[in-house]
Amino acid sequence: MTTINPIETRPLKPLFLSYLFPAMVGMLLMSVNILVDGIFVSHGVGPTALAGVNIAVPIFSILLSISLWIGMGGATLYSISLGEGNKKRAHQIFTLAFTAMIVVVLTLILFLLLNLKEITYIFGASDATYPYVQEYLHVILIFGVFYTIENLLSIFIRNDGNPKLAMMGLITTSVLNIILNYIFIFVFNYGVTGCALATALSTIIGMSVLCLHFFRKQSELRFVRNFFSISDLKKIFSIGLPSFIVEASVAVIVILYNVTFLHYLGSNGVTAYAMVNYIHTVLLTVFLGIGMALQPLVSYHHGARLVTRLTALLKIGTATALIFGLTTAIIAMLFPSQLMALFGDSTFEIRNLASQGFVHFAIGYVFLGINMVYAEFFQSIEKIRLATSIMLLRSIILFIPTLVLLPKILGPQAIWWTFPVAEGITALLIFIFMKRKSHTILI
Repeated sequence: MTTINPIETRPLKPLFLSYLFPAMVGMLLMSVNILVDGIFVSHGVGPTALAGVNIAVPIFSILLSISLWIGMGGATLYSISLGEGNKKRAHQIFTLAFTAMIVVVLTLILFLLLNLKEITYIFGASDATYPYVQEYLHVILIFGVFYTIENLLSIFIRNDGNPKLAMMGLITTSVLNIILNYIFIFVFNYGVTGCALATALSTIIGMSVLCLHFFRKQSELRFVRNFFSISDLKKIFSIGLPSFIVEASVAVIVILYNVTFLHYLGSNGVTAYAMVNYIHTVLLTVFLGIGMALQPLVSYHHGARLVTRLTALLKIGTATALIFGLTTAIIAMLFPSQLMALFGDSTFEIRNLASQGFVHFAIGYVFLGINMVYAEFFQSIEKIRLATSIMLLRSIILFIPTLVLLPKILGPQAIWWTFPVAEGITALLIFIFMKRKSHTILI
């Protein structure tokens, strides 16, 4: 006798909301964690140490992007297998994704540790900052595998029907990171090493909280012996690619914006953009959270061939993204100077530049959420070319020429329009595509 999974019968709106809040909080906390390290180091160690930690952040982000790549690819296949009723394959996919990530991450960490000085100098380290970079990264890299395991487990646990525990694990990590940072830096005076230890220990404890899922009766996460499959491994890397592009493109976009602002508006422009980008980094994770909430549900329904509910989920996700996008844009237009005042002392010119810029920049959020939802949706139903195309369009293909042309044609203030124009054109192309192909896309 086969039992029907409650996911197949539960009303879709409350089902989606039960995944939405934990996913958004989880993604938000992941972005806050890195910022917390910078705040404590700047106040407790000094500006040179902060520069050293900031240089190390991209390497930290590489580990995150790998865990997202393999985690999202594996979890999508996992949920599809559960939807198909193939629990044996689901167990194999989980074991394969976990093992593949361990192998890739440990290989990368070993390479980085053996070539630490050369790599960090490429990332911008100097003789003054390198001692702090080395101090921070030695600890982070040694414990880095736990960070990636925690992220991978949180993704799989969300896909295994336990989004609240996935959120609780990340909350535990974030709260402990703040407490331990204070203790190690201000009480024990461990400096940058203390900051890294706080991140490492809080991650291990957060990961331990996630491991409680394995003792849950309904859990389908199991390690099995016969799991290796080249075709499944290729699928994991292929399906997870759009998630990797999202994370990797963030660094590219920031660099291109900085270069453009410096060219047209000098250091004031770069500082104004930095203020806007701090808010954007947090908001981006919120919009990513909408897609992350959609993914387990879409993948399961795709595997179960429940096309009507699948179409309804896409509509719910799109509506949610549009509501969040419009709300964000309206708040930015009404309270730009108040939002920029969050960053404390700055000159009137810089704050005014950032406030005016954010009013234009924030229009992009109306389209960002929609683009993220469709990319995540296509990724979740194994339409990888479509998902990858959306991510490349908004972050590279449309973004770069728009960034180059707009300020040349319309002047420096038009730099702020790059984000809404690139996102808006991407959303328009998705709309045209769905008008023509929506009847065949779910088959």
